Amino acid sequence: MSAKAVRRHARRQGAAANRHRHSNQPSREELQQQVERQQREIENLREQLAEREKQIADAERQIADLERQLAGRKKNSTNSSKPPSSDGLAGNQRSRGRKHKSKRKPGAQPGHPGHHRALVPTAEVSAVEVLLPKQCGHCGGNLPQKPGKLTTEGEPRRHQVTEVPPVKAYITEYQCPNVVCEHCGNATRAPLPEEIAGQFGPQLTALIAYWTVVCRLPRRLVEAMLGDVLGIEISLGSTQKAWEEVSQAVEQPVQQLQEQLPREAVLNVDETGWRTNGDKRWIWALVAQQFVFYVVASTRGAEVLVSLLGAVYRGILCSDRWVVYLTYHSGRRMQLCWAHLKRNGSFAGTHWPLWLGCSVFGIGFAATCEIGAGIRSPLTGDNSS
Repeated sequence: MSAKAVRRHARRQGAAANRHRHSNQPSREELQQQVERQQREIENLREQLAEREKQIADAERQIADLERQLAGRKKNSTNSSKPPSSDGLAGNQRSRGRKHKSKRKPGAQPGHPGHHRALVPTAEVSAVEVLLPKQCGHCGGNLPQKPGKLTTEGEPRRHQVTEVPPVKAYITEYQCPNVVCEHCGNATRAPLPEEIAGQFGPQLTALIAYWTVVCRLPRRLVEAMLGDVLGIEISLGSTQKAWEEVSQAVEQPVQQLQEQLPREAVLNVDETGWRTNGDKRWIWALVAQQFVFYVVASTRGAEVLVSLLGAVYRGILCSDRWVVYLTYHSGRRMQLCWAHLKRNGSFAGTHWPLWLGCSVFGIGFAATCEIGAGIRSPLTGDNSS
């Protein structure tokens, strides 16, 4: 075959290939349809992605909420402001005692100095009884039984037994006879002094108030104890009356202590829930250097501080971060309670992410340093460190 024929054949094959290639290419309309279909698929994928991101965000919020609830159930008196009485089924109990069992035997260890009850001086005891041996512990001979006819050596062994004496009510009867006058013949009777006008003396009245207020015993239990232990029959109303008499007696010194509160250089303040006849109240405690002042109020607001300390307290107020204290003492010298910060930091470091716990504790630490820097530590007068 000649070279011209070969070139013609090659041109024919190239033209056929071009016709075949052009015949397989899609048209403009087909390309437009393909683009629109791919755009719809992309939109569907975007919607699915957005829905999946929403589901993930909802799941993360639920997880965070569950983690907060779980962390809240793990709060106790060692890592929050909850009182020790709340430790129990509501959360993990605080750890008590050693984490690891000791290999030592219970009780005092060898070489440990003993602790004994101190003896009261002989001159202060109520009675002394001398116990004499009847026979010699060496030869078995009889020994004299009269203290004046025996010979001793060294100091005797002393052993004391403390006992409550038999308790019996001491009742004083005051008689007021009708004395007839020799001049007019009329009878006159002396009035009862005010200090003995009641049926119970000051010591018994104070004991009833002590059991009722300090020991917080129910009045019926106080009534039963007086009858069973002291043999004093008393009605339930009389226990209430005794309590009211003591309350009136201490009204004046309580008022004096309340007037002293604004003049104290340092006060530690806190409040907690209190029930009075089933109604919710708040008992406030203000701790000064030499006394503690308690007051029961119907509110937890700043008006209690204003009524006790005035509109402005000039001293150092130590408290927790309850908003009432921060608002009342804004701009003044105050000391935040380090125990609260320590517990909150312990809880944050245990139950929150490490960086968040450090951040929260760091904020509290910085706030304390800023507010309390350069002031005296409550009750001690030492500089804060």
